[in-house]
Amino acid sequence: MSDRKDPDALEGKRGNGDAAPEEPTGLAGVNAEPLPPASRGELERLRQENDDLRDQLVRRRADFENFRKRTERDRAQAGVEAVAALFKALIPSLDNLDRALEAEASDASLREGVELIRRELLALLEAQGVTREDPVGEMFDPERHQALAHEPAPGRPEGSILEVFRKGYRLRDRLLRPAMVKVAGGGAAENGSEAVH
Repeated sequence: MSDRKDPDALEGKRGNGDAAPEEPTGLAGVNAEPLPPASRGELERLRQENDDLRDQLVRRRADFENFRKRTERDRAQAGVEAVAALFKALIPSLDNLDRALEAEASDASLREGVELIRRELLALLEAQGVTREDPVGEMFDPERHQALAHEPAPGRPEGSILEVFRKGYRLRDRLLRPAMVKVAGGGAAENGSEAVH
């Protein structure tokens, strides 16, 4: 028999109260040498460094919050841009439907079908916030109208819109297409009208 003791056998001989002491895992059980007293200058330097790090953290949080808000705003703006592009692409189809309705059509059922399509398309656009602008009689606004001609109009204020060649469209507060108009001008022009350049 050997004098060597089996660790498993020793473990079995110990009772619940005889558990082996555990190794310390933290600094609580370690007898460390006392730290040398810090000088006032060292403490002040550490405080300043702590304040600087705290300020950096606050700035980083603010920068991240601003970035998050800007990203959300950009995403919403991209959605509006996509919707506006779609509606802008549909507007020429409405123009063509208007032209078809203005033409002398001999087939009444064809005309009714075109009118139905036009009404449905207009209803779809209006439900999404698109409005038509027919500015006859209003004052010319270069932000909303495109002048194609000026014409003297006795009895009408100068700058008022006499005729709309093509209606304008808006998506809420955004102009999709300006109305193309003829504007009352002062003074006589050759041939009764003059094109605006």
